Amino acid sequence: MRPLPAPPLLLITDRTQAAGGLLAAVTACVEAGCRWVSVREKDLPASEQAALLRALRPLLANVGGTLTIHGDPALASLCDGVHLPDGADIAAIRTTLSPQTLVGASCHDPAGVMAAAKAGADYATLSPIFLTVSKPGYGPALGPSVLSGLPLPTLALGGVEAGNLLACMAAGAAGVAVMGAPMRDPGDMTGLLSVLAATRGRKAGI
Repeated sequence: MRPLPAPPLLLITDRTQAAGGLLAAVTACVEAGCRWVSVREKDLPASEQAALLRALRPLLANVGGTLTIHGDPALASLCDGVHLPDGADIAAIRTTLSPQTLVGASCHDPAGVMAAAKAGADYATLSPIFLTVSKPGYGPALGPSVLSGLPLPTLALGGVEAGNLLACMAAGAAGVAVMGAPMRDPGDMTGLLSVLAATRGRKAGI
């Protein structure tokens, strides 16, 4: 199992919400300290997704960061990993990828996380932990307690913000994944990273 990037905060792109354009929003988030970005623009043709990966890869590489793609394993060779949708054949896809490729899975209940772990995923996202404006009507919210005792490093996703990140980490999340708020206002990334650093420092006894 490959370790999660550090800090374990995954920024998932959404160009429809990006302030000033996707590249500008991601650049601002990386400048604020984000070190893990996943391109999630599934409605774009593969060629345009590939172009985004090529544009973003130097940005992450220059800071020792990690770039992944949501959805298409064929594009994983252009970045550091792939995040697969719920129901994907993780085990079969893993055999087509480089051993160094980071493989994640979208899950919506603990059973899904269990299945992803057995299939060989490196991590999972579990959502929605809270209700989110990025996906109105998507729920019901699972709540932070669902993050306890999971068999795979799991990122809390869905409505995560600086005010509730602590509850997610205290419940057992290995990290968090965010999309809408930092896309709309990259300044939000600073607050998220500050809280995340404080929670991890507390766990380490610093």
